[in-house]
Amino acid sequence: MEQLMIDKVLNNNVVIAEHETYKEVVLIGKGIGFNRKPGDRISVDKADKTFLLKDEKEKEQYVNLLPYIDKALLDFMNDVMLFIEERMGKQLNEHIHVALTDHIAFAVNRAKKDMNFSNPFLFEIEALYPKEYQVAVEVVEKLKRQTNVDFPEGEIGFVALHIHSAVTDKSLRDINQYHQLITTMIELIEDNLVIKLEKQDVNYFRLIQHLHRAIDRVHKGEALGREKKLADMLKNEYPVCYNLAWKLVKVMQKQLHRSVDESEVLYLTIHLQRLTNKS
Repeated sequence: MEQLMIDKVLNNNVVIAEHETYKEVVLIGKGIGFNRKPGDRISVDKADKTFLLKDEKEKEQYVNLLPYIDKALLDFMNDVMLFIEERMGKQLNEHIHVALTDHIAFAVNRAKKDMNFSNPFLFEIEALYPKEYQVAVEVVEKLKRQTNVDFPEGEIGFVALHIHSAVTDKSLRDINQYHQLITTMIELIEDNLVIKLEKQDVNYFRLIQHLHRAIDRVHKGEALGREKKLADMLKNEYPVCYNLAWKLVKVMQKQLHRSVDESEVLYLTIHLQRLTNKS
């Protein structure tokens, strides 16, 4: 197993070591720095599970973050990362160590000061990422027991987004852009169809699931396959929904700066018609 030389011991669970490829890496693992000193050789699998921070920016941000985070919370976050990786069954992108640790530290301070932030996408996050959401529920419960602080429900959604970002390698910026785009399209649908969508309704759930998958398909350049007979039938039978579907596609194209396959119009029309039938 790969052996590295320790440059600096930051605490019992974090050391900086020399690496042949990455020059310098941050090793995070339970007890990895205990009784260690510069010059010691260490195996990267020394702890039960060791996280390597290789990215220069992430490494620097994590090291700069350490002095401002309570030691007990840092130790707790190491356990949380292991828990998330085990529950999700996927390797975590290293950026979560900085992003989630930083977020949790601020969340604890906010909660202690009763500064509660609402999460406007909470229902959508639960619907779109059910596994991440459930793991986030468990993480926030652990956090409550660790800090003896109550957290608003919205924090579950924020933690779920960090988890989704770490297991899909999508940036939080992109994920938030998706949610903002979906919100814009939902508002457009409500305005054009003159309806108020109920978040608990199964058709609303299907719609946001479809919009989310449509955005993913646009990014991946995937096409659903166009059926001319179906297109003609929908255009003639449901002109209002068909035209609205085209408006939604144009919004997607403008926001994502990518072309959207025309077949998306057909499936959006069907979803919109379901909504009008329900109303």
